[in-house]
Amino acid sequence: MISVQVNGERQACPSNLLLPGLLTQLKLNPRLIAIEYNGEILHRQFWEATQIEEGDRLEIVTIVGGG
Repeated sequence: MISVQVNGERQACPSNLLLPGLLTQLKLNPRLIAIEYNGEILHRQFWEATQIEEGDRLEIVTIVGGG
């Protein structure tokens, strides 16, 4: 297990986990979020290839519609 920071809170996850697996673990809908990964916006095209590493910092923002 490794430890990462998600929205300011420590989260334990398996090593060798790709970003989509972490999103599943967190029960997040990938179509409704934006991700800042270690201080930079991570474009969706890179999500599938992004491996979560010990100490990574993610800020995940949920997109909310309305008017």
